[in-house]
Amino acid sequence: MAAASAQKPAGSPLVEVEHLTKHFIVKQGVFARSKGVVHAVEDVSLTVNRGETLGIVGESGCGKSTTARLIVRLLEPTSGVVRFDGQDISRLSQRQLRPLRRQMQIIFQDPYSSLNPRKSIGQIIGEPFSIHKTEKDTKNRVRELLGRVGLSPEHYNRYPHEFSGGQRQRIGIARALALQPRLIVCDEPVSALDVSVQAQILNLLRSLQDEYDLTYIFISHDLSVIRQVSDRIAVMYVGRVVETGQSELLYEHPRHPYTAALLSAVPRPETNGSGGKRQRIVLGGDVPSPVAPPPACVFHPRCPRARIGHCDTEAPVLRPFEGDHEAACHYPVERWPMTGEELAHRPAEEPAPESASAG
Repeated sequence: MAAASAQKPAGSPLVEVEHLTKHFIVKQGVFARSKGVVHAVEDVSLTVNRGETLGIVGESGCGKSTTARLIVRLLEPTSGVVRFDGQDISRLSQRQLRPLRRQMQIIFQDPYSSLNPRKSIGQIIGEPFSIHKTEKDTKNRVRELLGRVGLSPEHYNRYPHEFSGGQRQRIGIARALALQPRLIVCDEPVSALDVSVQAQILNLLRSLQDEYDLTYIFISHDLSVIRQVSDRIAVMYVGRVVETGQSELLYEHPRHPYTAALLSAVPRPETNGSGGKRQRIVLGGDVPSPVAPPPACVFHPRCPRARIGHCDTEAPVLRPFEGDHEAACHYPVERWPMTGEELAHRPAEEPAPESASAG
């Protein structure tokens, strides 16, 4: 299979998201009356460049998967703009979207429920061809895809229940690859797999990206996996992006206290470097409900650096640091690593940063 030729050079934006918001109405009772609103995604702005992997990380329920589904229009946005290759797709009808579906595919998290148990592997992988009518010799094409993802072409007539979890995920990858897309959303594709199988799937995804010039949006709650596969990372908390930046830069010097707490929980070998031994930063309280998110900075009820009268009254915006590193915090982390006590006690002589409204 020949790699799809990019219309624009690598490094230019393929996906641009501006102020993307998704609210779900909570209804209850016999008459399905509205009871509240779930703020699943709130004012998210992101850019995904051609040929790169953008990792989206955060706790369960933070809006990672919802954001990805909004980008590929599996969900309708409440507001905001999604541009694919410069075209605004956020308000296109399903008929208008159909030609673009070939260019945007998704690999789902659960390899067991994402495949139709009543269809053979040949039917599952060949279905995109029948829908879009892009291939005459479907059987041979499916066999080629099976071989490319590490399965035997002889598996064509078998059914999903005859395969292991890792093999099923390879089938899902083959299905996503069938129409030669330009963007693939990987929605926690290895979280349900054994560690050894995870490495195999990640290596496969990397080789496919190099071969076919793919762009990935990779979603995970595992920061070790995200670091391994991502060029840039976006950290989400309660539906909002709180920090973005180049992968190594963000891991070596996080700026947002939430990112610092996440990184402190990642196991790592001790080294003789200047960083010393990293201690776990334990956050107090629970993740707030997206039905009633905290005012201003959504992280302030759990933040060890929060200042009452500032963090609970004025919402921080993403502001730049070195490189393209950005963080939405009034009191960003000065250095890394830090202990929980060091993080909580910001030096008294340090001047408070200018507010977002001051520009």
